[in-house]
Amino acid sequence: MTVTILVAEDEPLMRERLLGMLALAWPDAQVIAAVDNGLDAWDAYLEHAPRVVFLDIRMPGLSGLEVAERIGRQAHVVFVTAYDQYAVDAFDAGAVDYLLKPIQPGRLDKALARLREKLDSQPMDVSAVVRQVKAASPAPAHEKLKWLKASVGKQIRLIDVEEVLFFQADTKYTRVVLEGSEALVRIPLKDLLGGLDPDRFWQIHRGTVVKVTAIRAAERIDAERMQVLLRGSSEMLPVSRSFTYLFRE
Repeated sequence: MTVTILVAEDEPLMRERLLGMLALAWPDAQVIAAVDNGLDAWDAYLEHAPRVVFLDIRMPGLSGLEVAERIGRQAHVVFVTAYDQYAVDAFDAGAVDYLLKPIQPGRLDKALARLREKLDSQPMDVSAVVRQVKAASPAPAHEKLKWLKASVGKQIRLIDVEEVLFFQADTKYTRVVLEGSEALVRIPLKDLLGGLDPDRFWQIHRGTVVKVTAIRAAERIDAERMQVLLRGSSEMLPVSRSFTYLFRE
């Protein structure tokens, strides 16, 4: 059976280098997707279920650590990272495969040799190591948004973020929906995400972020799809497959 591989690396030159090295070192394997961010990595994993996943630790959308947590024991994971002593120490202690940037052919060959030996066994659960890396090198804190300036007709309205039910991408703008009203802000949703408290606002779709306390219920449409019902709004918001895990845990 052909071994399938997913590569997630946000640096274009590094991604192409890794793909070229894999083609030479493991010609029988098949790279089913090469992506540049964590959300696309998770989507590609769900679509293709590869046996091996190479994950850059620091990526936009979701980090490689977050993607690995979601994958669990369903695939063999190799982390790719710039030198980070906390991560390297944790990976060594946990016997997790990793590659340091810039990737050297000899180091890749060793990682692939270990992978080939493991293919017939169940992938290891990297969750404990991931938690250790996160605890040892936490992401820097960002100041959270409290207010937004939005266009409402001829007026500029000042909106308290706590009053927002959900945000929805709308071309170059973001639709901001409150109970009984809505507005547009001239900021793309992807730029707003970093300023929102992830414990209070959940991304449930590539183009939708909803306030957790506004969720009245999540209901299944069919085996693959879900939607969210809100307090204070009659709109039903689709949940993409990438985010249904939020309602399983």
